[in-house]
Amino acid sequence: MITIEMNQPIESHYNHPDLALAVGFFDGLHLGHQAVIHEMIQIANQKGLNKAVMTFDPHPSVVLNPEKKRTDYLTPLQEKKEILEKMGIDYLFIVPFTSTFAKMEERDFIQNYFTYNKVKHVIAGFDFTYGKFGKGNMLKLESDKDGFEVTAVPKQAIANDKISTTQIRKDLKTGEINHANAQLGRPYKITGIVVQGEKRGRTIGFPTANIMPNDDFVLPRLGVYAVTLKCESTGKTYQGVCNIGVKPTFHDPDKSQVSIEVNIFDFNDSIYGERVEVLWYDFIRPEQKFDGIDALIKQINHDKQTAIESLSNL
Repeated sequence: MITIEMNQPIESHYNHPDLALAVGFFDGLHLGHQAVIHEMIQIANQKGLNKAVMTFDPHPSVVLNPEKKRTDYLTPLQEKKEILEKMGIDYLFIVPFTSTFAKMEERDFIQNYFTYNKVKHVIAGFDFTYGKFGKGNMLKLESDKDGFEVTAVPKQAIANDKISTTQIRKDLKTGEINHANAQLGRPYKITGIVVQGEKRGRTIGFPTANIMPNDDFVLPRLGVYAVTLKCESTGKTYQGVCNIGVKPTFHDPDKSQVSIEVNIFDFNDSIYGERVEVLWYDFIRPEQKFDGIDALIKQINHDKQTAIESLSNL
């Protein structure tokens, strides 16, 4: 996959073959986004075009709504790149969403990013907008198209509920991990590095791998989860129980940073410094403060057994 950052002036980026282009922010690359991309791939194959995706960075809210700006993502840019490459995309266009870009008139957007960019077919979700104040929409794009065709992909839903990045983010924040995963079409994933922790888990019989996310991922609700952990260097995947939180039994919650700690089942190797993937399957319980170590150990044993049962069908 060839990645092209479309900085201004963008004329120098037009040296590529004719394209079918899926366009959108695509945070999460959930089933709705996948429907757009699969439609693009089908059209590209039918017409003999190269398969391309256009996305934006950072999220438009950073420029358009600073008070509610989105600075964490379901799929940060690097994660998005890796997923798209696995989908067989030929070209990825990254458009910097700047104040100047936000003021671009609809016609200029169409010409600069579609017509001049050798795009022969634009595919996007039914609710895609573009141009100054987001006044351009798929109906206007169909009427204003200039040298390309347009396909709008309809709403994708589960049980009549629209699949959306916003809903997935809400689900993660409330611990509705199964509903989030259903919309993603896969388990939610956070990648990171195994770092030194407090090593308190070893003293109570539950050593953990302390994961520092390597990008700005959305963090799920604080609590305990059934997860798997994949070690990049070996390619091996292990099952485990994860606590994400501030460890209120040992720390003042108001003064502690959130940590992600995975107790890997039947595992004693040292993996400090390893890059790992944590896949989130089931929410077991919220984080809580215990009266003492014995009560904590009893609950951890119970959580571990719950996670083993949850992951037994993988």
